[in-house]
Amino acid sequence: MAADSSEAVVLSEPAPGIRVATLNQPGVRNAMTESMTQAWNQVMDEVAEDRETRVLIVTGQGSSFCSGADLSWLDQGSAEDVTIDRLRDRMLPFYRSWLRPRSLPFPVIAAVNGPTVGAGVCLALACDIRFASRAARFSTPFVFRGTHGGMGATWLLPEAIGLTRARDMLYTGRDVAADQALDWGLVTDIADDVLAHSLQVAGQIAQAGPIALRLTKTGIEQSAAGLEASIQWEALAQPVTMTTADLHEGIAAFRENRAPKFSGR
Repeated sequence: MAADSSEAVVLSEPAPGIRVATLNQPGVRNAMTESMTQAWNQVMDEVAEDRETRVLIVTGQGSSFCSGADLSWLDQGSAEDVTIDRLRDRMLPFYRSWLRPRSLPFPVIAAVNGPTVGAGVCLALACDIRFASRAARFSTPFVFRGTHGGMGATWLLPEAIGLTRARDMLYTGRDVAADQALDWGLVTDIADDVLAHSLQVAGQIAQAGPIALRLTKTGIEQSAAGLEASIQWEALAQPVTMTTADLHEGIAAFRENRAPKFSGR
């Protein structure tokens, strides 16, 4: 299904099992406005409920991936509305909305087509795999806007690139070009046509057993708790997959030297 191009986030299905969510406010470099956030939540609800989705790609329309949070509303409210408690009550739902790729049950690919700033970097980091165009740039200049980082920046960056490099990005706010992002592990590949490359990888992932794929994503999240938590999870998740029809299809396909046709059962 393709959404109308006037929408703030466009959802399309270029191939069976593959969905693409395109941030579609290029005039503001795909900033996370209130309308964009509402549209994003609707798209996340739709893909989360779609049992046929096996991979989601997130990208930006125009020359930017995402310029981060739009905080212009800070200047629009009355002084009594701009209190710590009220700001916190507004920030937490905003963070959780844009970090939803992390909790989706299937892999999410960020096709970073251009510069991404602040919370936009956190959105990319919330995705399971990140590919960059040669025009991609990553920066987290929170402190140079006079604010603390948000949307999980102080956790997501160290997880992806290590504490020392995360400090570098958060303290200096400098641009990290695509080549350096690849060297640091912020992205896993660079492509001239990042969306086409992402679609190719998504097509490969979509051929995997959907039950095993979903459980593997959960297992990777469990790994943060350490080895014992991982093997406890695997000792449950692997037997689950061993009771599925997909397991028998996978074995048969291997023996017959053909591509498997998984049904998700």
